[in-house]
Amino acid sequence: MTHPRRANRAPRIHRQALAAGTAALLTLFALPAGAANFTPPSGCKLEMTVQNRSCTVSQHYRCSGDAPGDQWVTYFTREGATYQSRIDKETRWMESTDLRTGLVDVLEDAAEDHASFSTLARTGQDDFDFWTRSNNGERLHHVGHDELTGEKVQIDGVALEVTRFELITYSESGDVLITRKGQQFISRAQGRFYGGVETSQDWTGAREETNDSPVSFSFPGQPGFGSTTPEYDCDLQMVRGQGAGTPRQLMKESRT
Repeated sequence: MTHPRRANRAPRIHRQALAAGTAALLTLFALPAGAANFTPPSGCKLEMTVQNRSCTVSQHYRCSGDAPGDQWVTYFTREGATYQSRIDKETRWMESTDLRTGLVDVLEDAAEDHASFSTLARTGQDDFDFWTRSNNGERLHHVGHDELTGEKVQIDGVALEVTRFELITYSESGDVLITRKGQQFISRAQGRFYGGVETSQDWTGAREETNDSPVSFSFPGQPGFGSTTPEYDCDLQMVRGQGAGTPRQLMKESRT
């Protein structure tokens, strides 16, 4: 399951002001729309740039100071950097930051059933049941599963496998905030998920169907590597509107 990429996930939650460290992070990543290339933080190495549907481009990198197997991603829209996250070797949602609001989510250590990429790859299914905590004190409870469909595809020469998933995110009090279900992709070689076609519904009853599938992959030395300009479905996004804070766009992926 990919990692959520939206803030403002529940009604009547007041977001705290940016801390000094978060403000510095925003300055670092808030490149202007159309900026030429992404430069990862010091001590990190950019490994791959992925152009996705839904008018986003993602920069995937690893940092020498992290635990073995950890991976980072920063997402760009036409407005610049919007979101970044870190996963571990099991694709657990270790931390994520909404670069527009400064909201930071981290994985809580204790879990009924942590997500496990190795279990999914070995058995074809992985159930998960875990909590995340935000820097404003909000706790969210995530319950669901991933399963391999058996279908294998190649996108831009990269071998991927198709998954099905379901996810329900609850508030700390047990209210359902959002349900998501659909199809995604995994790469065994890269040890990560990629977005796909999914349907989500939030607590207001608003439904949304989206396609965040990867379209092209660029590696070091290839055209497009490090580009921060999204290339696909951007005209469609302009028609729909970019209201990232609206309920219809809450809790949008990526355990990337």
